[in-house]
Amino acid sequence: MAVFVLDKTGKALMPCTEKRARLLLARGRARVHRVMPFIIRLVDRGAAASNLQPLRIKLDPGSKTTGGALVRDTDVLAPSTGEMQRGAAVLNLFGLVHRGRQISAALTARRAMRRRRRGNLRYRAPRFLNRTRTEGWLPPSLQHRVDTIMAWVRRISRWAPVTALSSELVRFDMQALDNPDIEGAEYQQGTLADYEVREYLLEKWGRVCAYCDTTNVPLQTEHIVARARGGSNRVSNLTLGCAPCNQKKAALPVEVFLAKDLKRLSAILAKAKRPLKDAAAVNTTRWVLANALKTTGMPVELASGGQTKFNRTRFAIPKTHALDAVCVGAVAAVSGWRAPTLVVKCAGRGSYQRTRLDRYGFPRGHLTREKRVHGFQTGDLVRAKVPSGQKAGTHIGRVAVRATGYFNIQSAGEVVQGVAHRHCQLVQRSDGYGYSRQLYPKETQEKAVLRTARYPFPA
Repeated sequence: MAVFVLDKTGKALMPCTEKRARLLLARGRARVHRVMPFIIRLVDRGAAASNLQPLRIKLDPGSKTTGGALVRDTDVLAPSTGEMQRGAAVLNLFGLVHRGRQISAALTARRAMRRRRRGNLRYRAPRFLNRTRTEGWLPPSLQHRVDTIMAWVRRISRWAPVTALSSELVRFDMQALDNPDIEGAEYQQGTLADYEVREYLLEKWGRVCAYCDTTNVPLQTEHIVARARGGSNRVSNLTLGCAPCNQKKAALPVEVFLAKDLKRLSAILAKAKRPLKDAAAVNTTRWVLANALKTTGMPVELASGGQTKFNRTRFAIPKTHALDAVCVGAVAAVSGWRAPTLVVKCAGRGSYQRTRLDRYGFPRGHLTREKRVHGFQTGDLVRAKVPSGQKAGTHIGRVAVRATGYFNIQSAGEVVQGVAHRHCQLVQRSDGYGYSRQLYPKETQEKAVLRTARYPFPA
């Protein structure tokens, strides 16, 4: 992973390698500014003596995890046209794990408890009619996702000289699906147009043959109303079929081909006209995120999910949230993507609730009113060196403080309970996130290469 570098005044410089960062620290030319993610600050140089290169933040928004990548834009010569195209040299990979489900569950539980207390125990006149919502309001679970992504975009922009942004806006390009014969758009004249339609059909029909429910076989694009009978290329007239079913149906009307299976016929006709829910061109959350990205003042490139998968398949890159972010938008070549991913898990900054509740909504027990115990606070990153006993060893992770002075330490793989505070050493104060590094096994790359070799796709 690349190391973020700041000058002596705190301005962002070009990230460096881990080896160079160790040399700068060993020679006294830099000091540690932050541990996770690792940032150093120079003590002998300002930004005036540095050459900055164009860096780009790429985002692949997801409901549970958002992939992010910091890449350096490179110039790649296209052999077919002889023109210079944009490549991506990966510097850092991020996986931002949201907690929207926890927020939604907490709000649901709080609403149920309040309803119980106000409805069954005492009467209070309703006052929800005087509540108003601002324009563009989103539920807290969705607003959290947008705010968290924007917070990390601003963070990385402070740590690196970012000049542009790229984000996946919609999973499929609905314009290319609704009118495949449109002219004047470059992506519809190449191979990506068919790829966009195919990815949409795979998602809509569940990757099974519509006529025989066969799975795990190569599927072909099938016209419900054959072109020979006046059928169009619109996505509402397309489905998926295995090779035997496709050849057997040929140009027959679907009513004749499925005359003995009227239940399947009605299901296919109904599903063909029904749009895919996740493929709406105007997705509220994604458009809010796109508009928020534009407020940064940097150029924003918006792309579709079909183009992301096209790039990932073309370069034989494994599927992860972070690597999907690398493949977002127009990219002619990718290098350095085998770097580990920094997994950032949203954990919150504590709770105002000082009691636990029973199933009836009444207080049960009391939490400590002091957030810090022996100088530690829940969420701090600590290093615990236990000399002896069952928990002997070095444990690094987020700490959960207890009034007794015996803490729980949560690392990436396990939770160590009952570690005395005297064995703990503070590494970094809590900032609402948990950090861990994720490495990719070699077999993941091998599977990607085999999949690309089995289903070759034209470049």
